[in-house]
Amino acid sequence: MVGAGQLARMTQQAAIALGVDLRVLAGARDESAAKVIVDTRLGDYRDLADLREFAKGCDAVTFDHEHVPTEHIRALIAEGHSVHPGADALVHAQDKAAMRERLTAIGVPCPAWTRVSALADVTEFADRHGWPVVLKAVRGGYDGRGVWVCSTPDEAREALATGVALLAEAFVPFERELAVLVARSPHGQGVSYPVVETVQQDGICVEVIAPAPDLSGEDAATAQNIALTIARALGVTGLLAVEMFATSTGLVVNELAMRPHNSGHWTIEGARTSQFEQHLRAVLNLPLGSPSLAAPVVVMANLLGGPDPDVYSRYEHVMANDPGIKIHFYGKDVRPGRKIGHVTALGTDLDEVRARAHHAVTCLRGPLNA
Repeated sequence: MVGAGQLARMTQQAAIALGVDLRVLAGARDESAAKVIVDTRLGDYRDLADLREFAKGCDAVTFDHEHVPTEHIRALIAEGHSVHPGADALVHAQDKAAMRERLTAIGVPCPAWTRVSALADVTEFADRHGWPVVLKAVRGGYDGRGVWVCSTPDEAREALATGVALLAEAFVPFERELAVLVARSPHGQGVSYPVVETVQQDGICVEVIAPAPDLSGEDAATAQNIALTIARALGVTGLLAVEMFATSTGLVVNELAMRPHNSGHWTIEGARTSQFEQHLRAVLNLPLGSPSLAAPVVVMANLLGGPDPDVYSRYEHVMANDPGIKIHFYGKDVRPGRKIGHVTALGTDLDEVRARAHHAVTCLRGPLNA
């Protein structure tokens, strides 16, 4: 697995049970996965020589992020390495313009969009679709970074001044945000997890509810079919996360990720097969596992660092207060606003399960005025 963040760290837990030896490529020894995985190689994912050396002897190469240069992936495949997802698929998670072009071509519902390079391009787009206009970095944005919701030309001018390649999208007046996680193996087997609702604050996911509450069976099936259609059309192998807007007129696809995803962390305890095990099964071309729920309601809440870094002083209270809560730490230094872990609660009553998850993360984060 190229990358040694928390996704690789949690993949190691699944690899142990499957009897899979997991090797990671890390930029430094103190990265999240590098702290716990014996076979950690140091190198630069942007350097083809490092990638070649890393891939030697591996049955499959995959990723915990989308930043490996496309041409390097093509070179590894040309040299006989099994890489999943391949470059032709992964580019749609790396390049938002490529994603929009392809999804539009296969009939997936998307916002109106266009490439922009000057203020005149943005204002012309706004004349057709109205303000606000959402400007997005074509490459590299995540967790709200690289996204500007512009209500005026002056705000658009500020985004353009960053100098990054941008596209413009029509603002979608959504009712809530949903996500669908699917897996697809090289020989074409595909499965879909239940549709979940994601709750965002300042562009960062803070909560995931599985299954999405009050979602009709028809709408859930539509969302899953969209995600499986995308996986098949793009030739995805491994996991594909499809983030969607639910609007008054239907579903609109927002973003794609081709790896384990924050919207699927709940599956570790909340599904029969975790997303991390599923990803390993898929990239190794093993039969896929059941994606069904392990409880009627599952809530995952992200733990963001607060002003008091001594998280572990509050660990015992959370465990004692709720023996059923599951806590995951990522081995990261605590900084305000940084994702340092998550908690998962399972049960039968949505309000109760949400309250338990919220109480746990609030306690762990600590007093706001520390």
